[in-house]
Amino acid sequence: MAQSVTGIQIGGTSFPPAVKPPGSGNTLFLGGAGVRGMEIQGNFVKFTAIGVYLEDKAVPALSVKWKGKTAEELTESVEFFREIVTGPFEKFTQVTMILPLTGQQYSEKVSENCVAIWKKFGIYTDAEAKAIEKFIEVFKDQTFPPGASILFTQSPNGSLTIGFSKDGSIPEVGNAVIENKLLSESVLESIIGKQGVSPEARKSVATRLSELLKESDHCVAGNEKVDECTKEAENKFSSFAIFRNSLFSAPRCPSSVCKQRTSIRLAVVSLPLS
Repeated sequence: MAQSVTGIQIGGTSFPPAVKPPGSGNTLFLGGAGVRGMEIQGNFVKFTAIGVYLEDKAVPALSVKWKGKTAEELTESVEFFREIVTGPFEKFTQVTMILPLTGQQYSEKVSENCVAIWKKFGIYTDAEAKAIEKFIEVFKDQTFPPGASILFTQSPNGSLTIGFSKDGSIPEVGNAVIENKLLSESVLESIIGKQGVSPEARKSVATRLSELLKESDHCVAGNEKVDECTKEAENKFSSFAIFRNSLFSAPRCPSSVCKQRTSIRLAVVSLPLS
């Protein structure tokens, strides 16, 4: 059975175990968190705290290939994080300021990095140019004092919802939506990718998912375990709406067993647990 998905405290920023992102009807679990910073004159200066959330079906989607891998193996795997970034499930990223920053500073730096990479690989088109223009425009008049947050909801269909929060709350609706899959994926890639700005967040995501994938595998390892795991999940999470309508089939098993297995997978990762 999976360990509880808990919140993470990064300095004065608290990332809860689960959130409902702007522009989404789903509740996503906390996949990991870490800081962005750099060495300046011998001191590590922290700029932002970053939390990465994933839709619950990320676990069964990733378990096919990555279950049983250690946290170290996942941390070093470029392919693993590419599957997170491009996977058919929602992602949500909260970037909370530790030091103040203007919207112009943030958007120009992100845009500069994205365009440089796209041009390097020959994938920078008019569509991306227009997306970057809109991205910069959204941030133009924004300022982010310590504690303020930039919020990105990445949809599997390629849309990027951008929201802002000054008080730590998560709004239901974003400030803008940009329909460009490459930009949407690049924002998350720039944080947890191989050359991402937060190696700490990357390691945190790998560590958490390594455990969740192991525990998901435990509960579907054999048919004799299904009833036991189902009862354990129902008892532990009886006060939460943990069994959802969307099901993920397991190969070569009776439909009733597949449904039980799916319920266990969802129960493991979808709620704020303690």
